Amino acid sequence: MSNHMNPHMQEPEPKRRFLPGPPWVWVWARRLVILGFVLAALGFVALWLYFAALGRQVPSIAKLKQYEPPITSRVHAGDGTLIAEFADQHRVFVPYESIPNHVVYAFVSAEDKSFFTHGGLDYKGIVRGGLNSAKNKITRSGGLEGGSTITQQVAKNMLLTRDQNLTRKAKEAIIAQRMEKEFSKEEILELYLNEIYLGYRSYGVGSAALNYFDKSLPELDLSEAAILASLAKAPSSVNPYSRPKRLLQRRNYVLRRMVEDGYITREEADEAVAKPLTTTRRLKGPEYAAATYFVQELRRDLIKSYGEDTLQQGGLSIRSTIDTKLQLAAQDALQNGLIAYDRRHGWRGPVTTLDPKAEDVLEQLDDVKLPGGYGTWEAALVTKLGSRGAELLLTDGATIPLPTEEVEWAATYKPAEGKGGLNVGDVVIAELKRKVLNAEETAAPAELELDPDGDEIDQPEPEPMMIPVGNAILRQVPEADGALVALDPHTGRILAMQGGYSFFKSSYNRVTQSKRQPGSSFKAFVYAAALEKGYTPASRMLDAPFVAFDVSTDDYWRPSNYTEGRTYGMVTLRIALEKSLNLVTARVAQDIGMDAVSDLAERMGVYEDLPPYPAMSLGAGDAYLIDMARGYAGFVNGGRKINPTLLDRVQDRHGRTLFQHDERPCEDCHAEAWNGGEPPQLEEVGEQVLDPIVAYQVTHMLEGVVERGTGRRARRVGKPLAGKTGTTDEYRDAVFMGYSPDLVVGVRVGFDDNRSLGEGEAGGSVAAPIFTEFMEKALADDPAIPFRIPPGVRLVKIDARTGELPGPDTAVIIDEAFRPGTEPGMSAFRDTSDCLSISGNCGAGTGAASGGFDPERDAGIVQEDQGLFPGEPGQPRPVPEAPVDDNLGDIY
Repeated sequence: MSNHMNPHMQEPEPKRRFLPGPPWVWVWARRLVILGFVLAALGFVALWLYFAALGRQVPSIAKLKQYEPPITSRVHAGDGTLIAEFADQHRVFVPYESIPNHVVYAFVSAEDKSFFTHGGLDYKGIVRGGLNSAKNKITRSGGLEGGSTITQQVAKNMLLTRDQNLTRKAKEAIIAQRMEKEFSKEEILELYLNEIYLGYRSYGVGSAALNYFDKSLPELDLSEAAILASLAKAPSSVNPYSRPKRLLQRRNYVLRRMVEDGYITREEADEAVAKPLTTTRRLKGPEYAAATYFVQELRRDLIKSYGEDTLQQGGLSIRSTIDTKLQLAAQDALQNGLIAYDRRHGWRGPVTTLDPKAEDVLEQLDDVKLPGGYGTWEAALVTKLGSRGAELLLTDGATIPLPTEEVEWAATYKPAEGKGGLNVGDVVIAELKRKVLNAEETAAPAELELDPDGDEIDQPEPEPMMIPVGNAILRQVPEADGALVALDPHTGRILAMQGGYSFFKSSYNRVTQSKRQPGSSFKAFVYAAALEKGYTPASRMLDAPFVAFDVSTDDYWRPSNYTEGRTYGMVTLRIALEKSLNLVTARVAQDIGMDAVSDLAERMGVYEDLPPYPAMSLGAGDAYLIDMARGYAGFVNGGRKINPTLLDRVQDRHGRTLFQHDERPCEDCHAEAWNGGEPPQLEEVGEQVLDPIVAYQVTHMLEGVVERGTGRRARRVGKPLAGKTGTTDEYRDAVFMGYSPDLVVGVRVGFDDNRSLGEGEAGGSVAAPIFTEFMEKALADDPAIPFRIPPGVRLVKIDARTGELPGPDTAVIIDEAFRPGTEPGMSAFRDTSDCLSISGNCGAGTGAASGGFDPERDAGIVQEDQGLFPGEPGQPRPVPEAPVDDNLGDIY
């Protein structure tokens, strides 16, 4: 058998594999798979190139290493109370080590539970966000969602914009990953927690803790920490003031998450859930509203010194001098005084008129614009008038009665045209009280309701219903305005500054911006200059009319007393000051020379340059109220010139002192513990510009003004006080300058257009009551401290009327303050040729007459000046004699 095969025999065909479908399908399938791999590779390369390109465009994270965000500049009162903040963004930077753990964990659970484990991106969150974004686009129910981590939020908030697009999200992811490589988790959290916006002007958790709870971060409990974390996603949707119940629901969710994440126990969460929402409105309330003039004046000073950018962003720590209780007392006293003055001069008519029968009358009433400064008063519409008063309709539809006496006061309104008094349809301003009607309903917790998808249903919060109670009072914002300033006479620290009736009526600060005549309140400086020249409080001067030539006007000056035509003959300087006699003051100034008066006023800081014209002796020179207070401080502090200040200290964000008002050295002020000894004694503040004895003599005389003179309304305070009234020509301004041993107060009332306040509206009747009300509150808790007497003062009992030593005919004896050697019965001048006084009094109670008016000759005669002979300046024309009114009223 042959081993060779038959050539005609064929090899068997290979076994075929059968695949479903036509072969070309599989050919193309293979090609598509290969193409897919190629496209994926190209897509990956393209995506890599895209991210590489974006990586070169994104901001550098290096700036985060030198992160110094804008920080709020904060103003504290003298007692440490926060009274104001200046900021573009309200932020208090808190380093991570000072942030409590429960605050950190609350934010991590609420915003990014895997924060401590991921590398900057949460991929599950990104996928979930992408699906939700697609859903939102299809249904047109929202924008992009990205599942951002805390790291991504830092990147977006601090380095990127808030644009809703894929490019921004890509840049965010790049920066987040870079941050995770360069920063620790703690550093990222520090950036996040100090930058995040939490509503109500709060940037960062430190600012939010203060704004919502008035607490520092370490003082926050678990519930409060969860509340702050609840605000991170959408502060407006869970606002604690407008939507408190939704906020509590969100807080409870955050607490549940903290339990699930293992940060707190179930018991701790239950305890936090049981706590009510107790937020505060920081920098709100009457004390802060009252400080507006002070704060704005302080703001101007700070901008002038440090610039607006530093103030708004530099995080200055500002310790001011304001006393919040005194400031509130200042506002109340000035407002009450202005309202009382305004009410004496009648009602000025309605704000506008409306048709009470109109269908939309409530909408019209609500749209009425009230004048600035109305405060808590409300607009009201007169709907009924009767014998028992009127009925007022309020903007919420409630009504309140207006009593008969208010309708009678309104009858003082008598317009030139139309019907006067109160009429139906008048829109008026009313003061009234309200109470909450539905207090239980508003306090009840909300029941949580869910929609079919399990989401919370947004339910409206019940609004509190405030209903009026009692009777209304008819009000109007006073047209007259004024100012009050109170300062420490020993340091110059301004404790209260009320620059007008209301900052919302007028921002013009009448303490520091308004120069007006001080009137008779300037007389204290005239008598102080006289005491420097050798006069004593017991020196006598003739109160009688006279005429002097005034070179400033090139005319003759004819002063007269407040009660024109009434004079008192020979009186002591004390009586002249207590009774505010213009003629005596003018004679004293003429006797010693107006140069001496001007020099003293300039030395004490009342004026920079006071022309030595005769009329200036009666307060005709315009002065700032703050400068008058500064001058008066010299009388109580022993004759020192102080510099008024709104600032105690200013520090920068790092604690470095930029300014300190009190720079007196004190070696023993920094002891670690008290050794039981006396407190350290500091040097007196200010330059010595007036003899302490003279300063006390003026104070002693001004005490008499309060006890017996034009300022006796202030006796009601019941504490040692000194002061002086002032009334300018035609009653344009009413002034009172006064003080206690440790507090100087200046009050001025007048119209801004300088028109008259009205006949009889003087310093004693308009300004003194304001001073009195303020001092009653300011000194309520202080003991009755007497004025300090400097060494060298001799208190001698004298006849109050004559200024001599008491005799058999003496009716009233007082203690008077003298410099040694000037007491009655002694002579300070051994050489009578030195006596140049036109009063014939050379500072020793009585003395020989020398020129001018002779005390003996002129004691019973008052010359009524009828002008001067032409060409003979200063020579009085003979006039008929008239008896002197020696009745000093109720002074002695």
